[in-house]
Amino acid sequence: MFIDTHCHLDAAEFTPDRDSVAAAARAAGVGWQVIPAIGRVNFATVRELAARTPGAVYALGIHPLFAADAGPDDLDALREQVGAALADPLFVGIGEIGLDLFDERAKAAWETQLEVFRGQLRIAAEFGLPVLMHIRRAQDPVLRELRRVPVPAGIAHAFNGSLQQAAEFVKLGMRLGMGGELTFERALRIRRIATEMPLDSLVLETDAPDIAPSWIRPGRNVPAATARIGAVLAGLRGIGVDEIAAATTANARAVLPRLAAVMDAADAATATPDMASARRVDAPADRAGPDALAGPDGVAAR
Repeated sequence: MFIDTHCHLDAAEFTPDRDSVAAAARAAGVGWQVIPAIGRVNFATVRELAARTPGAVYALGIHPLFAADAGPDDLDALREQVGAALADPLFVGIGEIGLDLFDERAKAAWETQLEVFRGQLRIAAEFGLPVLMHIRRAQDPVLRELRRVPVPAGIAHAFNGSLQQAAEFVKLGMRLGMGGELTFERALRIRRIATEMPLDSLVLETDAPDIAPSWIRPGRNVPAATARIGAVLAGLRGIGVDEIAAATTANARAVLPRLAAVMDAADAATATPDMASARRVDAPADRAGPDALAGPDGVAAR
């Protein structure tokens, strides 16, 4: 089984067929998907979507590209929502948060980005929760802030730093998110990290509908691609796909302990249908997420 540790299943691109996309992922062996929020605008959306989607969990946070429009009220709202979400087994951490030095508007609001990121790290530290981090051309600033406000653990989403920076993130309790870029032969730095870093430092992700792998781009990425990305990683490391699946699943469970708990509960409930049905809650009709955010090289990224 595989885990997609970063999937924007709430995005508008999935409005026509969201349920079938999630079902296709499960059929491909992707048993669980983590759906991060991007801001106050979709806190309720990701929570409700996870509640009605088998194998889905969620995180709450303010994305750095939305930090320019965020203020103290947004951080207060996040803290309140996180406190309430602790009672929800499907809530697994703080995300998507981080820093972005690629996007011009985000760069212009750098000080606000920093304040929002620091505030979210403090919330994660207060509640003892892991973080899901967007890090675009900002590896060193993120490392600096993590050293100032230690958090229990986290995932460096779509990691694209150096091997040395990768090692520093791992020292701070982070795992490195490996996704679609790994599948391109030209992605030499990412492939070096994927092969030279210890296997227990890696997790798999898609960032669907963004950062599509080589066999999809250009096109909409989907969580089912996690399994094939895992196969590419297995080939690069010269080991079996089953070993990659087992290792990356164990890594995701270790870095997201609330995910591990809900997985264990779901496994236990398999033998008790009443418990399995009780785990799901009624949720409102589908609500589409935000439009894609432009990423480097024309690749959309959230």
